[in-house]
Amino acid sequence: MKNTQYLALLRGINVGGKNIIKMADLKACFEELGFSNVLTYIQSGNILFQSGEKDKTTLTNKIEKELSKKFDYLPCLVTITHKELDAIVHDAPRGFGKDLERYRCDVIFLKEPLTPGEAMKSVSTKAGVDTAHAGKRALYFSRLTSKASQSHLPKIIGLPVYQNMTIRNWNTTTKLLALMEKESL
Repeated sequence: MKNTQYLALLRGINVGGKNIIKMADLKACFEELGFSNVLTYIQSGNILFQSGEKDKTTLTNKIEKELSKKFDYLPCLVTITHKELDAIVHDAPRGFGKDLERYRCDVIFLKEPLTPGEAMKSVSTKAGVDTAHAGKRALYFSRLTSKASQSHLPKIIGLPVYQNMTIRNWNTTTKLLALMEKESL
């Protein structure tokens, strides 16, 4: 049986001096869990790996339990397959991520069972600054770079729903997809 390629997106590590985890230690942890082809990307907790486990909930719970034990913090991670990440990138609203000089664009990944429709009920935008769209598996949030300090995106972090989200900018999201495509060859 062929292993499935996954991406684990950890929330809240190496941000503002909190939950500092070295990527080499994170990679070793995933390898100790029995995952193969483990690769980390930048310091914000992006881990590509392969596993024979087909149930994402079981897989996510297993990883969170080990991270909690090994690194002494309360982890939250979103686990997605290569196919799901491909769909998230290709289902982005028209023009999203195309004008990165004018707009900052982020993808808000959701931990199941949170749905984009449910998540959007908690997301607010500032007229003339922000736009937010619910996709099939994620939220897409853009804001004018010139007015980024007025954006409502930082307000999401204080909401209870944020406990089931993690955010990546568009460049990181597309780079992760490219890495997954390279690894799957």
